Amino acid sequence: MRRVGSFLPLAVLPLGGCKGWQSALDAQGPAARTLADMFWIFFAVLGVVWILTMIALLLSLRRRRPADADPLATEPETERRMTVTTSIAVGLTLVTVMSLTGLSYAAQKVLFAHKDGALTLLINGQQWWWEVTYEDSQPSRVFTTANEIHIPVGAPVLIKLEAGDVIHSFWVPSLTGKMDLIPGRQNQIQIQADRPGLYRGQCAEFCGLQHAHMGMLVVAEAKEDFERWRDQQISSALPPGDSHRQRGMEIFLSKPCVMCHQVRGTDAGGKVAPDLTHVGSRRYIAAGTLETTRGNLAAWILDPHGIKPGVNMPAVKLEPDEVQPLADYLEGLK
Repeated sequence: MRRVGSFLPLAVLPLGGCKGWQSALDAQGPAARTLADMFWIFFAVLGVVWILTMIALLLSLRRRRPADADPLATEPETERRMTVTTSIAVGLTLVTVMSLTGLSYAAQKVLFAHKDGALTLLINGQQWWWEVTYEDSQPSRVFTTANEIHIPVGAPVLIKLEAGDVIHSFWVPSLTGKMDLIPGRQNQIQIQADRPGLYRGQCAEFCGLQHAHMGMLVVAEAKEDFERWRDQQISSALPPGDSHRQRGMEIFLSKPCVMCHQVRGTDAGGKVAPDLTHVGSRRYIAAGTLETTRGNLAAWILDPHGIKPGVNMPAVKLEPDEVQPLADYLEGLK
């Protein structure tokens, strides 16, 4: 019993990947369900094929020939039986392969049949973060954020995918399959969440040193909550309400931060790095690497390469008494 118990955790360990906020088998949208159904059908069919193959192998191994029998001799009846068996096996294999191919083709038609939706996003993959632009017919309602995507529950969302440097791959396993972001080309994919929740996504194409730290978070929420969030994101950053954060804003505007980052409502108008207008409202910074806290913001500003080696953000030289006001200012950008 002790030996069996020691192997039990290893036996159930693979099942841990079948659920959670980044699992293709924890389907929470139409596209993800189509892919999950395909997986289980393929798993069942190929499992049956494997079992039948093992049974045939065991039966053939149990068949014994006399010790003095000629190894090259064949019996007409045995040869006919083997011919029939082989022909049936080949026929079943052909039917299985054609059926699975047809199933795959039908699933692709479902995955790429985009429905009309009220929301369109433009996502640009960068090393190593996601620039997210919410498009709208009214230019005043267009805004840009980073790494965190909010969508209304039950509504199809069209996502246009572009890349600014190398090939990336957009993948939110619980909501949809993978789609590449290719420089000089625009691909499209549609996602839909059927229930509120947090769904983690990841770049699924190796794109450099920090590929593993190029995550994203999809927040699916009720339509009224989404509209409230969108109205907040459209607005400019509120001015600091106290002298401590006011000093933090002055420090931010006096440093090289303004050359790369934008904070709408201030003189910071950089376009080559994530928009920080409402960075304090995001759950994570550095593309899902750190939770958004004052301590993590300070650590990221002082030593980004210690946290994410190779990142394009340079270390900002700050005096000891400048760190806390700057971190407080950024954390307050809700």
